[in-house]
This record gives sequence, structure tokens and C-alpha cells, in this order.
Amino acid sequence: MRNPYTILGLKPDADTAAIKAAYRRLAKTLHPDAQGTTPSAEAQARFQEVTAAYNLLKDKAARTRFDAQDSAEAEMRAWQRNTAQANSAFQESPFTRGRGRAQFEPENMSGTEAGGDMFTGLFGGLRDAGKRVFRARGEDQTYRLNVSFLDAARGAKQRVNLDAGRSLDVKIPAGIEDGQQIRLRGQGGDGFGGASAGDAIITVSVERHDTLTRDGLNILQSLPVSLPEAVLGTKLEIETLNGPVSLTIPAGSNTGTKLRLKGRGIQLENGSQPGDLIINLSLSLPDEADQALRDFVAGWGAGLAHDPRRKTQK
Repeated sequence: MRNPYTILGLKPDADTAAIKAAYRRLAKTLHPDAQGTTPSAEAQARFQEVTAAYNLLKDKAARTRFDAQDSAEAEMRAWQRNTAQANSAFQESPFTRGRGRAQFEPENMSGTEAGGDMFTGLFGGLRDAGKRVFRARGEDQTYRLNVSFLDAARGAKQRVNLDAGRSLDVKIPAGIEDGQQIRLRGQGGDGFGGASAGDAIITVSVERHDTLTRDGLNILQSLPVSLPEAVLGTKLEIETLNGPVSLTIPAGSNTGTKLRLKGRGIQLENGSQPGDLIINLSLSLPDEADQALRDFVAGWGAGLAHDPRRKTQK
């Protein structure tokens, strides 16, 4: 990896605000969503390089390690330049002229007190710096996934498209709620120096259903019934999360009558008690009442004597 300060166009003394501002400025133009079309491999690589540099410098511990390593490497380069200059001057001195090509090497002084004092600390630090390898965990990457109401309630598998053309079949756990997240370990950005990859974090958006809503683990269903079904009672076959069942509509039912089917709601994977399916009946008249229905209602004495608003008038 290139120097992260160079990648972001910063100086080594840049503060946190400057680092964040530089990253946002570059990401605004390099992010795949800003490319308009499918980004080139070069653009993707540049964006990943900028992101990796930002992740390194925003992490105080990682930045400190990098600065220390970079400082040690700078010391090594300076020592090499000074050694080369010393060799050149020593070879051209009157003492060595005509005596062959002498080399100034610190190992030749290792037995002297001066040599030990001068080089032991420097060599030890450089040797230790050479053993250090910069490591940084990969970046977490975020995605959104739309899931149908029934898939969220029952649980399902759904394919998710990740970066760089990758796709995975993701398990949607039964009972997941809108806004909850699924974490895919190691499916984010690549790590550096042998460190682990980041994670893919998927935020779930649960779509609405025409007749079903949710209350905790309970499923609430609005079920329209006809006038004869409500007055006389009947049996209907309805769908539940785990298959069709026969539902008895009691005679004399009305709009707002609630019927509960135990254990027919959401069943979590932890084996806890499942929720219920709660049916809310709604009386539905024909869109166009025929003459026979009008004659029936006009001659229905009990119906004409009923005052549905009497409780609200007290």
C-alpha cells in the first residue's frame, strides 16, 4: 500500500477533521454510485485505495503504528545515504589513496565502545521495525435488502448483490423486523497485512402487505365477510403462515369481531412460544345491491328496529 497521506493528499500532521474532509472530497467523485455507469476496474481500485487509507488514518492506534514504521524506514534511508557519503569521502582521502577501495562498515566498529554506542540503538530499532507489518481490518460495507412481509414472517433465503459483481444467498431469519440488520462475516472489504476482511452489513426493509400487519409475534389479518356469512355463520378456508386452515365464523358476527387462532403467528428460530393469528372480521356488502337484497332489508323487522348508534348517543 502507498503512503496513506500521499493517497489522500495530506501532510503527516493532518488532524482528524482534515482526514475526514479529504476522504469525503475524494469519495464523492470516486464512489461507484457517483460513476453513473459501471465503474472501471481502475476507478474501483482507486476508490478502494482511498478508503483503505482513510480507514488506516482514522484509527488512532493503526496511524501511530504506521507513523512509527514510516519513521524507522526514514531513519534507515538517511543512514544509508550517510554511509554512502562516508564511504565516498573515505575512499578519496589521502590515507586511503592508492591502498585499494576501503569500505566504511559499522560492523568493523562493533568491537569498540564508540561503535557500540553509535550503532547498537539504531540497528536494534531498524531490526525491530523490519519485523513489524502493518495490519488493518477491512472496511465494513453496507447494503439494503427489500423483503416481502411473508418472507420476513416465515423466514426465507434471498440473493444479495455485493460489490465487485459478487452475490450471495442470504438467510432471512423468521420474524425479522423492518430496520433490523444481518451481518455477513468476512464479506466486506479486504484486510491489509494479513488482517481479516470486513463484514457486509445488510439492513432489511420489510414491505407492506394488503391484509396483514404485525403486532410483536402476532399476525393481524383483516377478513371481509358477507352479510349472510355474518348473520348465519359459516366455515371458511384461510391461509396462514404455515398452511391453510378451516375457520369457523360464528352466527351473528359483526364488523370488529375478532377470532384468535393460537400458535398460527410468527415462530422464532429459538424455539420460543409462537404468536397467534388474530382475525378481524369486516362486514362487506355487495357493490351493487340487487332488488332481492333491497326487498329483504326493507322487510327485515329486526334489522329495522336495530339502532347501531344508541351507545354513542348517551
